[in-house]
Amino acid sequence: MPTPGFPRGLTVILGVAGALIALLALRELAWLLAPVSLAFMIVLLVYPLHARLRNRRFPSWLALLLLLVAIYAVVIGLVGVLVFSIARLAGLLPAYSAEATALLQRVSALLLELGLGPNQVRSVLRGLDLNRLAGWLTTVLSSALSFGANVIFLLSLLLFIGIESTGASRRLEFIARTRPRVADALRNFAHKSRRFIAVTTLFAVIVGAADTVFLILIGIPLAALWGLLAAVCNYIPYVGFIIGAIPPALLALLGGGWRLMIIVIVVYIVLNSLLTTLLPPYFVGDAVELSMVVTLVSVVFWAWVLGPIGAILAVPLTLLIKALIIDSDPRAAWAQALVGPTKQPRSARWRNVRQMSSTA
Repeated sequence: MPTPGFPRGLTVILGVAGALIALLALRELAWLLAPVSLAFMIVLLVYPLHARLRNRRFPSWLALLLLLVAIYAVVIGLVGVLVFSIARLAGLLPAYSAEATALLQRVSALLLELGLGPNQVRSVLRGLDLNRLAGWLTTVLSSALSFGANVIFLLSLLLFIGIESTGASRRLEFIARTRPRVADALRNFAHKSRRFIAVTTLFAVIVGAADTVFLILIGIPLAALWGLLAAVCNYIPYVGFIIGAIPPALLALLGGGWRLMIIVIVVYIVLNSLLTTLLPPYFVGDAVELSMVVTLVSVVFWAWVLGPIGAILAVPLTLLIKALIIDSDPRAAWAQALVGPTKQPRSARWRNVRQMSSTA
């Protein structure tokens, strides 16, 4: 006898409508969810330090204290690089005022030759004024330093989530008693997130070093700082290198003209395409088992939902959703074929080889 229920088409429509309503609600709550997600991911990254300290028989209070110090060190380091980069760029721009004036004169002459009127040219040049750009950067820096309430909220979240994380093993053991697949999915999510961060960090160091060497060779000021900025921006998949390329490209334009700026942009595209777009997916796919398309779409999607923090946390947040919806439910295992890489991860291939050799 068939089981009564909704028609499949109506079920799909209701499911899509419910998901859309949930997404709109998440977007409205981005002011709360973004710092909570950031704090949670930072604690997740640093948490193994606590477990290692406890395994080495450190006192619980000392292990917790060192965990909190490491958590705050990560936040201060990342924010410090971004803030210092903006401050140094804003401080450098006034020194190029003469070069900027000459550049604007050439742009003005070119626009007049193309048929634009004097009023239109003046309107365009006002938007390219170097002093306005430096003032805008100063405003951005002031805004970044003045949202005290958000900083206090984030630091408080890091403190309390860090303290709560010391009981994560007991919580997972409790979940495993009644929902073993959910517990396994959460452990797998934590493991894959850390592997993703480890792989991203490795390529970030390589990209930052390569960009630094290149900028030193062509004489861009503060090359090491822009290389460090490129490394930090590498944590935003696929689009982060664009942010990191703006300061050196601007300085190249002011100090060496259009040709040097084009060289900087082309080299950045080549280096970052190779080291952040072509090579990492092979290793990241093995680490997190997400396809390149899903990774790219997740960046755009989570940036729309949570803002800039969503772009940074796109892959870990996607892994969390995947763990809760796909990995924890055996009926949804088929969906892995849609979101996973087309090539079988190396870990799975080696597992299959060992199984075949053991049965032979």
